[in-house]
Amino acid sequence: MRIIVINGPNINMLGIREPEIYGNSGYADLCAKIMAHAKMRGVETEILQSNHEGDLVDMIQNAYGSADAIVINPGAYTHTSIAILDAAKAVGLPVVEVHISDVSKREDFRQISYIRLACVHTIMGHGTDGYLEAIDYLVENYGK
Repeated sequence: MRIIVINGPNINMLGIREPEIYGNSGYADLCAKIMAHAKMRGVETEILQSNHEGDLVDMIQNAYGSADAIVINPGAYTHTSIAILDAAKAVGLPVVEVHISDVSKREDFRQISYIRLACVHTIMGHGTDGYLEAIDYLVENYGK
């Protein structure tokens, strides 16, 4: 199974940005954690990140025909991007939405998730372990 992990804006600032919400581990730590878990599960994984909406759309579209599933943390684009939603719908792959914090307990504007309309599952508030749970969910429900 091949899973693409896509991270949106400011995820590259983990460990720096609001550590009381997102933790003290950096982005490189997150990537290493995901890669180790994926290897243990026998999953081929590519991790991508961009602060630009169009780049995220391109990453989702590029997964078509090259991946079996997507794990996505669109960051703030969760609450604003219909383009990312449309890209996820277009590729027709199982997508799991991940949020490090529990967005359901945060600001009112964070209560809207456009990407969720194209997702088979959502994980939030489990810190960076949410990414591992997303991989496990995809392997157990869509693995070949």
